[in-house]
Amino acid sequence: MIPWGVILFAVVVDLVTPHEVSSAPLLAVAPVAAAPFMRVPSIVAVGLVSMAVHAGLVAVDGTFGWRLGVARQLTLVCVIVLAVLLRRTIERHERAAGRAQRVAEIAQRALLPDPPADIGGLRIATHYAPADEEILVGGDFYTVRASAGTVRALVGDVRGKGLAAVQAANVIVGAFNALADDASGLEEVAERLDRQLQREGERRGGLEQSEGFTAAVLVELRAGRDHVRVLNRGLPSPLVLTPEGLVRELAPSREAPPLGLSALGRFDVAADTFPLPPGSTLICCTDGLTEARDARGQFYDPVARLPRLLARHGARLAADPGLLLGALAADAERHADGRRSDDRGMLALYSPPSSVDGSPPHPEEPARRR
Repeated sequence: MIPWGVILFAVVVDLVTPHEVSSAPLLAVAPVAAAPFMRVPSIVAVGLVSMAVHAGLVAVDGTFGWRLGVARQLTLVCVIVLAVLLRRTIERHERAAGRAQRVAEIAQRALLPDPPADIGGLRIATHYAPADEEILVGGDFYTVRASAGTVRALVGDVRGKGLAAVQAANVIVGAFNALADDASGLEEVAERLDRQLQREGERRGGLEQSEGFTAAVLVELRAGRDHVRVLNRGLPSPLVLTPEGLVRELAPSREAPPLGLSALGRFDVAADTFPLPPGSTLICCTDGLTEARDARGQFYDPVARLPRLLARHGARLAADPGLLLGALAADAERHADGRRSDDRGMLALYSPPSSVDGSPPHPEEPARRR
């Protein structure tokens, strides 16, 4: 509507001003204003309407001549051509940006492939939102592995931004997927990831060698057990949403530094064990969620907000991890008025209530991720 509004405004200006005042400069704005929003045929139509309006106005004023009539008509023709060329340039940039975004999306899916919807009887859902919508890859990551009746998951946040953070995230995801099947426990997995990140920091050198680290949380669930083991290395505490709608924060009994700081000393921190009743959902997230701030600078508090979301969406939210993460992400976006200062990665594992024969029901919904 902007180009047509400019033409209408030009007509009003011309009619309420003396004859010596011309609205031709305003009419020349209309085709240029159409370039970012319209296709070429529409731009040409706006230009032709501008020329017709100008010819009609000067004819009514009786001032049509070489200077006020023909010269300005030629000027409008030149502006139309320039607007068309501008549109062509915008389209080329849009196509290039679209190709770059598709490449980024492929890279992001390669780094963060969708886990299966069902792993070891657990329903899995993930959510990832980059700090910059134009750049789909970042330093947050998650991965899930199942082996011999044990499901192990990792959620992490690499220090820094850009390609270096993506490379580090790729290293740790690959290392975890290789270690999770064979390691005796989360403590061994964390120790070996620590060494892997230290070697990666030495390879990259510079600041990454002395200050490169990865905040992470490792979780382990065994089939038929109603508890979860958690080893937190610098991320916000995981949350458990119980079947009764209660929210519990799984705070570590002992604080531990992020992974990749083994050069500062050895950190022998044992994993904590927490109850996970059937029908509960375990939620792990990076600090992109908890550090979302509103206009007053208040951080987002998922512990306080989850009961409100349950009251709004009903009990089905607690049984659908994809729906739960989607509602949580949308609520954080509203809290921060759409501002996102950091990448946001979330992983939810839902433990369905056991059926009569003791086996977990098969999920009907696939894992969801945005």
